[in-house]
Amino acid sequence: MASMTPFHPAPPTGGQDRLARIGRARQAVLYGETRDPAAPALEAWIERSWQRCLAVGQRPEQSPSFDVVPAAAMRRHREANHLLVQAARPALERLGRAIADTRYFAILTNQAGVVVDVNGPIDRSDSRADVITRIGTDLSESRIGTSAIGAALAEQQPVWLHRGEHFFDATSVYSCAGAPLFGPDGRCAGMLDLTGIEAAERPELKHLVTQSARSIENALTLGRPHALLIRLNWPGRVLGDDTDGLVCVDADGCITGANPAARQMLPRLGTTAADAPHCSELFAMPFEMLFDAAQRRSPASGGVLEAPLWSGLRLHAMPVMAGRDATSASLPLPPSSDCGRPLKELETALIRKAVSDARGNVLQAAKALGVSRATVYRRLSPGKRG
Repeated sequence: MASMTPFHPAPPTGGQDRLARIGRARQAVLYGETRDPAAPALEAWIERSWQRCLAVGQRPEQSPSFDVVPAAAMRRHREANHLLVQAARPALERLGRAIADTRYFAILTNQAGVVVDVNGPIDRSDSRADVITRIGTDLSESRIGTSAIGAALAEQQPVWLHRGEHFFDATSVYSCAGAPLFGPDGRCAGMLDLTGIEAAERPELKHLVTQSARSIENALTLGRPHALLIRLNWPGRVLGDDTDGLVCVDADGCITGANPAARQMLPRLGTTAADAPHCSELFAMPFEMLFDAAQRRSPASGGVLEAPLWSGLRLHAMPVMAGRDATSASLPLPPSSDCGRPLKELETALIRKAVSDARGNVLQAAKALGVSRATVYRRLSPGKRG
């Protein structure tokens, strides 16, 4: 049998050339040397960040301040960000597994750039890792200069920067990707960062951190109080994943929250004003139809309807009553031994079992099944057909 040779991923090509280009850009922007007109242009957002740092009196050769906020401020941050930390925890754990072999780790900050959670392979014996992963450390641009954290919060877009693209000389050991996080009220709630120390450049991490940020934003939106969740997407797209627009609606049809995807599909949601719009301002249809569709949701239709907008455009919508999994069928799956029985007979049997489990409480059974009370009565009435 042939011997197995260990696999070692090849380092990306052009690494030294890239660092040299970054070095020349630093000399031109930070030290006023003549810029080579033939040199590749620096990312505009990086130069803006460098200029902000210079404008407040920072110098690249200075040591950045990795300060932990005072105890009283720490308590305020902990209380103010517990929903963010809770919503982000599953995504951080998935990220930790995805980057386990890359020497990168994940940092979650609030909207001020203060660390509120971390995950991944953090080497606490390395002070360069330990100093930026302490809960409560202020990693804002005003403290540590240009980084993915400060840039993502300032630019409010995903970023990637490598080594000397950081402002301070002391932070040029880091490479990082960052993406801002937006809450269900449309405001920036924080950011997600992936950082490596003297690690190979991995610009693809910008895509990974952006996807993970989307998952966290959706979790924050799903945590809003609501009577109805509406999943939205354009015709031709399959509903039920992280690309969906999410709109939370109360019992009166008022919007209680929405994720960034929904705000892009529905510009009326793009504002962050306290006067949240009503469903009737978004959809050219009575909002009660969305509740009716959620109650009548069936495995055959998937619960999807066409929702007209006042602009003349149309979206596919999947309304789901609160407490129901938006990607599941409206009734539990039957045992495999029942596969030969007619569908309506199986549904009736499931409804009867739900009523029995609820000890005859039809309303409770209807809520458990995600159907209307009238549907339960209709399916259980002798001589009636569904």
